Amino acid sequence: MKPHPLPKTVAPLPDELLSGWLFRLAAANYCDDAELLAHIEIDTAHGTALDFNIDAAAAEKIANVARVDPNVVRSLTFPAMSPREALLTAQMPFQHCLQCSREGLSFRHWRRVWAFDCQVCGSRLVQTLGKTGDEQISEKLIYRARRGAGMLEYAARSRGPKQLRRAMRAVTFAMSLKGCHGKPLFALQSHRPEVSLFCLAAIAAARSHPLAKAAIVSSAIDDFARFALLRAFEKEHRLLAAVDHIAQRRAKSKGPMTAESRN
Repeated sequence: MKPHPLPKTVAPLPDELLSGWLFRLAAANYCDDAELLAHIEIDTAHGTALDFNIDAAAAEKIANVARVDPNVVRSLTFPAMSPREALLTAQMPFQHCLQCSREGLSFRHWRRVWAFDCQVCGSRLVQTLGKTGDEQISEKLIYRARRGAGMLEYAARSRGPKQLRRAMRAVTFAMSLKGCHGKPLFALQSHRPEVSLFCLAAIAAARSHPLAKAAIVSSAIDDFARFALLRAFEKEHRLLAAVDHIAQRRAKSKGPMTAESRN
């Protein structure tokens, strides 16, 4: 027996995600999205899982209860992406627009790690679990991070891997200065805006200031930073030699205990 069609339906918006549309569809029918999925008889606890993978049967069920064409349902999921785009697309919501979220909206471009401003209302996207205020974030950092986000998008959509490698090296260096562990993509999706913005800003800085020079002038280069640089620049021996020389010189200036800690 097929689920009964819902009393009300809602029209999807351009670039809207299926999970966001289901949330609005549920609200229009005075229930939540979990209750809606239970009514449709789709076995998933989170509608966000459908944004990347929905089979024909599930699309047909949703289309029937929402009274729309199944192709409309499938159009709300992520299309086929290049490996680089897929790598830089978050599986779960990590940022959102404060203004549009109040209306229950959720868009595909919010999941891109290079997305910086909402394409619908123009507001700057903020971390879903992070702070919402800009009191401690300088306008200069925001400006540089926005430039870096644009460069990251260009790198993601470019045909060759060179631009993306350069961007990820800059993020790795920024992580070392912030004392962040893990992979660069996790830092770009950090719930701490001072980390994610700093990493995006580093991409812009790397275009005009070579990271070798940044490593030399940085006073924050410690053992963790050095190892992060070793990992990021493993094929650039001249840079590694310069960084190693700096680390040794600093170790000597700080005494035997610091030198021993490197061994």
